[in-house]
Amino acid sequence: MLQQTQVATVIPYFDRFIKNYPNVDSLANASLDSVLHQWSGLGYYARARNLHKTANIIVDEYGGKFPQTLDELIELPGIGRSTAGAIASLAMGQSAAILDGNVKRVLCRYFEVEGWSGESRILKKLWQLSERLTPKARTGNYNQAMMDLGSAVCTRTKPKCASCPLSESCLALKNNIVMQLPTPKKRVSLPVKERYWLVNKNDNDVLLMQNPPVGLWGGLWVFPEFETYNELVNWCIERKVNSKELQILKQQRHTFSHYHLDYTPVICFSVKAEPQIAEPNKSRWYQTNSHVKIGLPVPVSELIKTLTG
Repeated sequence: MLQQTQVATVIPYFDRFIKNYPNVDSLANASLDSVLHQWSGLGYYARARNLHKTANIIVDEYGGKFPQTLDELIELPGIGRSTAGAIASLAMGQSAAILDGNVKRVLCRYFEVEGWSGESRILKKLWQLSERLTPKARTGNYNQAMMDLGSAVCTRTKPKCASCPLSESCLALKNNIVMQLPTPKKRVSLPVKERYWLVNKNDNDVLLMQNPPVGLWGGLWVFPEFETYNELVNWCIERKVNSKELQILKQQRHTFSHYHLDYTPVICFSVKAEPQIAEPNKSRWYQTNSHVKIGLPVPVSELIKTLTG
């Protein structure tokens, strides 16, 4: 959860998640829908899918026992080199380096490393520094201290250099370039994609379709989406959905890390019938007042709430 999200945002999600899935067996036995439901609102849903996959691998291939070596950890879905290092050092007492965002910031400033950390050359240098500095003993304490230093002292904005224990030998502070490091990624304007969402309603039911398991909003339930309004109308005609009384709502925007999605909800009221789609079990009439837990992206969930009060 912390891979792409700040601690303050994560805490309530983490508490609910652990309450629902207190151990690896309960997570492995849960449906992906219920896992995605618990994750709804955190974004980057591949993390939830990978977590579910990993739980199943641990139960099926490791007999429910968490793997204990760094190489085995890295092989698990969703666990990269830094996350594996954090697990090995903090949970298992092993000597393993980490390189999360906070540690990158501390190292970039302390050693005056210039260049965007997404470049392989810069990333390789930071890993070399992290591994060289990581002690053999009390590694978990050291890694936790480095993360805390980055999150509480060597912050992205308004760093507390006066109270930093490394201030006397920090090259960025010495050369007065603290705020210039880490070197940011070159900003580019985000492209915009326009889409139309068909909100097919029948009383308190709405027609939803499940996205493929991989890709954007993978495995989540969404409204049928179209690139043009004409495609939406043709879809309705082909499925004998009343397209003459469509109600076009105001366009809204949802921003992803790599583009803006401008979506226009189009309301249509129809008699509920079995959805006619190519793949069975990939669409459903969802009762908006039910307690069934399914994974919904935030814009879809918010739109349902708005339309149903």
